Amino acid sequence: MANNLVIVESPAKAKTIKQYLGKSYNVVASMGHIRDLPKSQMGVDLEHHFEPKYITIRGKGELLSKLKKEAKNAKKIYLATDPDREGEAISWHLAKLLNIDETSNCRITFNEITKNAVQTAIKEPRPIDLDLVNAQQARRVLDRIVGYQISPILWRKVKKGLSAGRVQSVATRLIVDREREIENFIPEEYWTVDAKLKTQAGEEFEASLNSCDGKKLKPEKEPEVKAILDELAQQEFVVDNVKKGEKKRNPAPPFTTSTLQQEASRKLNFTVKRTMMAAQKLYEGAAVEGHGTVGLITYMRTDSLRLSNDAIADAREEIKTKYGDALLPGKPNVYKTKNSAQDAHEAIRPTYASIKPADLKESLPADMYKLYKLIWERFIACQMKPAVYETVNADIKAGRFGFKASGSKLVFKGYMSVYVEGRDDDKTEKDKVLPPLSKDEILKLLKLLPNQHFTQPPQRFTEATLIKMLEEKGIGRPSTYAPTITTITARGYVTREKKQLLPTELGSVVTDIMTEHFPNIVGIAFTADMEKDLDEIEEGEIDWVKIVEDFYGPFEKTLKTADEKIGKVKIEDEKSDVICEKCGRTMVYKMGRFGKFLACPGFPECRNAKPIVKETGADCPKCGKKILEKKSKTGKTYFGCEDNPKCDFMTWDMPVAGEKCPKCGGLLLSKKGKKKQIVCANPDCGYTKE
Repeated sequence: MANNLVIVESPAKAKTIKQYLGKSYNVVASMGHIRDLPKSQMGVDLEHHFEPKYITIRGKGELLSKLKKEAKNAKKIYLATDPDREGEAISWHLAKLLNIDETSNCRITFNEITKNAVQTAIKEPRPIDLDLVNAQQARRVLDRIVGYQISPILWRKVKKGLSAGRVQSVATRLIVDREREIENFIPEEYWTVDAKLKTQAGEEFEASLNSCDGKKLKPEKEPEVKAILDELAQQEFVVDNVKKGEKKRNPAPPFTTSTLQQEASRKLNFTVKRTMMAAQKLYEGAAVEGHGTVGLITYMRTDSLRLSNDAIADAREEIKTKYGDALLPGKPNVYKTKNSAQDAHEAIRPTYASIKPADLKESLPADMYKLYKLIWERFIACQMKPAVYETVNADIKAGRFGFKASGSKLVFKGYMSVYVEGRDDDKTEKDKVLPPLSKDEILKLLKLLPNQHFTQPPQRFTEATLIKMLEEKGIGRPSTYAPTITTITARGYVTREKKQLLPTELGSVVTDIMTEHFPNIVGIAFTADMEKDLDEIEEGEIDWVKIVEDFYGPFEKTLKTADEKIGKVKIEDEKSDVICEKCGRTMVYKMGRFGKFLACPGFPECRNAKPIVKETGADCPKCGKKILEKKSKTGKTYFGCEDNPKCDFMTWDMPVAGEKCPKCGGLLLSKKGKKKQIVCANPDCGYTKE
C-alpha cells in the first residue's frame, strides 16, 4: 500500500510521474489551484497590510475532502507543482489546507518530467520558498487592486463588463498607439535608381545608385531624379573595386516562452493560447510507443537560454549520429541569457533528443506533434555549425556617381539543414549571384531604372510582434503573455484580422481614459519597474507588503480624482446593413466570446442575435445553395451550406470561387499546409494541382 503522497496539478502529469515512482507512491492531481481570491469581491484587506482573503474555489470542495483523506493516510507528502512562482503558490495553498508544515522538506521540483529528474527530485525535497510565494501574492494583490477598483469606474462611465489590468492595459495601449501612428503617418517620397549593366563577357546584373561626389545620395523628387538620369546617360560605368568575403550566419538560440510563442505564430499560425496548451501537454507527458508515458519537453514557462551539460551532450550525439561530423562544431554553442531573465529553468528543449518528431507522428495529436517538431528542430540546430555564405560586393563608378552591387551564395548550409528561423516580414532569403567582375572593367549600360517609393507606416502588431515588444520593454513575464492577449481580445478591446491585432473603438476609448487618468497603470516604464520589484521580492531583497503600500498610496488618490473627473462616455454600436427579421430594426455588431456577431438593438424587448454571414462565392455541391464562412463553438473557421441543418455539407478547407473541377465539374477546395494545393471536394475524383 502506498504510504507516500505526491500532489501535482493535472491528471496527465500524475500519470507520467506515477510510473517513475513505483507502488509506494500515490500520485494525485489538485486540478490547478484549490483556493484563490473570491471572484465576487476584491478579496484584499486594504486596512490591514493588504492581507489576501483566500477561499476554496467553488466546485473544489469534494476534491479538497479527497485530498485531505489521502493526506491523513500518508506518512510523507510531497508537493510537486510546477517549478515557478504560481506553482510555488499552489503548493503553499495546499500546505495550508492540508496542515503541512511549510518549513518542512515537503516541496519537490523538476524542470522535466523524466525518470531521472523525478527520482532525483524525490530524494532532494526542500521547504516551500516563501519568497516565490510572496512574489506571486504581490502580483495577485496588485492586479486585484487595479482591476477591482478601476473596473467599476469603467462600468459606470462607459459600459458594464469592462475590465482594467496592469499588463492588459499596457498591451492594449501599445496596439492603440500603433494604430494611431499608422493613421497619422504622412508618407514621404523618395526614389531609387538602378542600372542594368552588362559585363565584357556578356553577363547581365543590376547595381544601385548610392552616392554622389563621395556622399550618400537619396533622391527625393522626380526633377532631381531626371537630372541624375540625364547626367548618368553620358557616363562610362567602370568597376572601381571588388571585394569577396565570407559571411557566417549563426543558429538561433533554443526557445524561451516568448520566442516559442512568436515562432509558433509565424510558422504554425498558432495563437499564443493554442501554443501554450500544446506545450503544457508535451511537458506533462504523452504515451509514446517504445517509451511509455513520458514528458517530452522541459518546463515551458522560462526566459532562460541555459542548457544543461547533459542536454548539450545529448544533442551533439544526435547530430553526430544523424547528420555526421560535418555539422558538429568543435565546442558546444553557448547562449547568454539576458540580465533581466529569471534563469530559474533551462531553455525549452526536448527531454530526449533521441525521440525524433517522426517517432511521434502516430502517437500525438496534430498540434502537439507540430509544436514538438518545432522545438526539437530548433534545439538540434542550436548546437550545429553556422551557415556560410560567399559574398561579393562591387563598387562601380559612373562619373561623380557611385553604384553598389552585391551578391551572396549559400555554400555551407550548416544548421540550416535542419531549421531556419521564421521572419515577421515574410521575406525569404535567396541566393543573388553576381557575374565575375574585375577592377577597372568597363561595363555597358543597358538601362537606367528609376523607381518612385513612399515611406511606409509601421506594421500593425501580430501576436508574435506584440509578445516581442512586451518582452523587450520588460512588461509581464513568460507566464503572462498568453492570458494577456486572450483577455484583451475576449473583452473586445482588440480584434484579429488575419494575423493582425487591431483596436476596437471600445479599446481606444478605454485606453484614452486610462492614459489621461491612470498614466502610471498604462505607463511602460512604470509597469516594467513593477516587474523588477516582483523579481526582487522573489530574491528576498524587499518585502512584498511595502511594494504594495508604495503603489497604493498614490493610486488611491488618483482613483478618487479620476472618478470625479471622468464623464459619461457613450459608445455607439456599429450599424450593419442587416434588418432584424423579428422586429424590423437595423441590426448592430456586438463583440462576443468568439468575435463579432449581429444583435438587435432592441434588446431586451427583442433578443434576436446571429452570426455574421460571409459568403465564399462558391455553391454547395449537395444542394446548389451558397456556401458560407462560419465559426464553430470553439471559434474555429469552417465552411458550410447556408441551408444548414437541412443540408449537412461542411468543410474545413476554403472553397474556390468561380472555378470548377476540370475533371468532374465539382467544387474545388484550397488545402492548407506546407504545399498549398487545390483539390476536388469529391473524394472519388482525386483531382489536385499546386
